[in-house]
Amino acid sequence: MGGKRQVSIHIEHWPMLAPFRITGHLFTALDCVVVEIAEGPQIGRGEAAGVYYLQDTPDKAFEQIHAIRTELEAGLDREALQTLLAPGGARNAVDCALWDLECKRAGKSVWAQTGLNSRPLTTCQTIGVLDTPEDTGKAAAALSSFKLLKLKLNGDRPIERVRAVRAARPDARLIVDANQGLTLALLQECLPEFAKSEVEMIEQPLPRGEDAALEGMPREVPLCADESCLHRGEFEAAARRYDMINIKLDKTGGLTEALLLADAVLDRGLDYMVGNMLGTSLAMAPAFVVSQKARIADLDGPLALKADRIGAMTYRNGVVGPFTSDLWG
Repeated sequence: MGGKRQVSIHIEHWPMLAPFRITGHLFTALDCVVVEIAEGPQIGRGEAAGVYYLQDTPDKAFEQIHAIRTELEAGLDREALQTLLAPGGARNAVDCALWDLECKRAGKSVWAQTGLNSRPLTTCQTIGVLDTPEDTGKAAAALSSFKLLKLKLNGDRPIERVRAVRAARPDARLIVDANQGLTLALLQECLPEFAKSEVEMIEQPLPRGEDAALEGMPREVPLCADESCLHRGEFEAAARRYDMINIKLDKTGGLTEALLLADAVLDRGLDYMVGNMLGTSLAMAPAFVVSQKARIADLDGPLALKADRIGAMTYRNGVVGPFTSDLWG
């Protein structure tokens, strides 16, 4: 516990360039909770969108953070935070704000604090679920400067959609994300066909809680857990069923747990990717940190927004550069 602080909590609304559809959900804007923790002249900031499929909303996060405001103002640290709030958007926003504040008070970057190196990363550019495979192929063709594409799928003609993207972009690296939208039978039908199209990975093919059949199941393409692995408490089961884990700070409840989960994944000999629930560059910056050891970075959230924050991270042709300390960390 440290000295007296001032804590600000507010909800922000960021319009998107266009509606974005995935299995079971349509995104039309980013609503996020932002926490600012001031101690002396230093201010730490954190942003979180929450986990929409768990009804973890910014409004709920606001209430959860407000409930621990007294402890935060009294000097709550990141270690105590992990037991005070459950994983989710509220803890993510506070945890990242505390990281930012710690860096500023120490006069050290987050890279010095974590011992990680900062380097530019290739990030996915995501194609949502469109009306037809033909539309999907056209969308892929329009992204000619991006080298890594992520294709959202559901149960509607997934094989045809993948083939359309591969025909339009034979040069691109390709991963797919079903967001729980396939059945086991459809997944087994897709696997050999996706392998022929050189799909590198299939993310969350089956619904959360209905994926036990993946344990020991042969697969021609690696499978990645997203909704099926929120944090380390769910890692053991996921590690038996999947080849990769998608780490998102809104799921883990912040950078602190995300770094620990990343270590656990690598210690098990598995790979991980880092994703996002939409967000401005303030949310992407801590995700960029844990992405440094990831096989795949999926940090394209700000590219879906009409505007980004002052001091935003730079995105050029699918490569995202390191952030400055003016933004975070």
